[in-house]
Amino acid sequence: MSAPPIKHVDGKALRSTALAYPQTVEDFPWNHHAYKIAGKKVFLFLTGFADGGFNCTMKLPYRHEEALRLRGAAPTGYGMAKSGWVTFTYSARAKPPITKLTDYLDESWRAVAPAKLSAAHPTPAVPKRRKAT
Repeated sequence: MSAPPIKHVDGKALRSTALAYPQTVEDFPWNHHAYKIAGKKVFLFLTGFADGGFNCTMKLPYRHEEALRLRGAAPTGYGMAKSGWVTFTYSARAKPPITKLTDYLDESWRAVAPAKLSAAHPTPAVPKRRKAT
């Protein structure tokens, strides 16, 4: 079984940003899109919904409490929340805080990346929000 496609424009933006990090590969375990460093450690899970919505899960060891105050945020299940994992869920019509999510994505990547790799990679530019058409 393959992972459902990511249809939401902001979900696609997170996917593109994740794939821009060095040594990142996309895998498809458990019917999710998983983004791993060197095929080993996951820093982002993305799941597309049939209605066009999506959710994303990131490891936020420093700002998980801040992130949980955002609309659509919840502690990640399966015992992952105790390690700082947060899941954000958005409907097809939602306008997620993409700037904040991109910033959290960087924290998540750096939380699992080897120290030398993280130090050698500058913080990425934040994607611009597209106007609705």
